[in-house]
Amino acid sequence: MMGRFPPDILSAAEAIIRDFTAAGLMISTAESCTGGLISGALTEISGSSAVVDRGFVTYTNSAKTELLGVQAQTLLRFGAVSEETARQMAHGALFRSRADIAVAVTGIAGPGGGSAEKPVGLVHLAAKSRGGALVHRKMLYGDIGRSEVRMATVRTALEMVRSLLTG
Repeated sequence: MMGRFPPDILSAAEAIIRDFTAAGLMISTAESCTGGLISGALTEISGSSAVVDRGFVTYTNSAKTELLGVQAQTLLRFGAVSEETARQMAHGALFRSRADIAVAVTGIAGPGGGSAEKPVGLVHLAAKSRGGALVHRKMLYGDIGRSEVRMATVRTALEMVRSLLTG
């Protein structure tokens, strides 16, 4: 295994790098609960510099607002871990980069921080293309452990990026 990523994640990242390179496309990431693991998985692959434009690690609400343009009102009304925030993060990552596709994640990896309304293991993901296509997924991974929630989120994010690319 290269680096700290399991083979299935490296395989997905490799496919994205290969397919984006062939299509002449670039990607950006906006990450909260994964703390840069998505961009880390992508940049583990040789040749990724032709594809990965930039990654935003926006762990705090102020970082989401300052770096990605997430509206303060969105954070107040829906919270950081919400579909609305994930969508705005993806939009911000796309339009504050040279990327053709952006992926964003925000969630509660645990072990603490959950509530009845937003339990540990809840993650919202959004991927958006410059063409306007947008996909959102709400994942309830459960309280499976912090590392496991984060790796499961990376897997889902990479799947979403590939689904946008392949249509």
